[in-house]
Amino acid sequence: MRYFIKLSYDGAAYCGWQRQPDMPTVQESLEKALSTFLREKIEVVGAGRTDTGVNASFYVAHFDVEETVKDCKQLTYKLNMILPPDISVFSVEAVRSDAHARFDAVERQYTYYISQRKNPFRRYSAWQCYVPLDVEKMNQAAQTLLNYEDFTTFAKLNSNNKTNICHVSCAEWRRSEEDCDMLIFTIRSDRFLRNMIRAIVGTLVDVGRGRYTVEEFEQILHSRDLSKSSAGAPAQGLFLSDVVYREDVYCVEE
Repeated sequence: MRYFIKLSYDGAAYCGWQRQPDMPTVQESLEKALSTFLREKIEVVGAGRTDTGVNASFYVAHFDVEETVKDCKQLTYKLNMILPPDISVFSVEAVRSDAHARFDAVERQYTYYISQRKNPFRRYSAWQCYVPLDVEKMNQAAQTLLNYEDFTTFAKLNSNNKTNICHVSCAEWRRSEEDCDMLIFTIRSDRFLRNMIRAIVGTLVDVGRGRYTVEEFEQILHSRDLSKSSAGAPAQGLFLSDVVYREDVYCVEE
């Protein structure tokens, strides 16, 4: 029987999502907790990688178990009892036997946070960037992302991508209604390349601070040359915030 597990995590203490030898990862922590309660070796498959220090306010993984889980709410409760405080499970849900957390995702959303004043409570969850930024120009530059499919400019070298094609459907900056010193960048696409969003954010911030014009940002994007993009934004400001699936993944066979 296959299940989707929905969770969130603070990535500060982890070397990313994916299991690595002798390194703390979210995947390893989750597999240990599931194996403990289900009393069999459980392997989980995530919706995608997140790098060291990157967070997820909404993440999805799937796992298989030999016997049907009798009470998914009880399993959720028990998992939260033994998982470390920086990982929280929202729900465990039965799905189709061939449903796949990564390959069946039709859209992903990431959110990036920039605090424009020193904020001790956001030092692990936002980029503390105090320079004045022209948000209007940053938004103008962000909109050009929707006109491109090839994101080689923002693709990390030696990542073994089969393709650098992504279809971005939304890319926009806004100020938080609760905190006017907090800038929030939201980007949605069918897929993302490794380090792509942090490279985009870093380059857009350089537009906001006047290093590049909107036209120069588009030239950088068009160049397909990673060396022309800016340094990547810090990991702690980045959150995977949504993963979208077709409804039929939840059509469980009788």
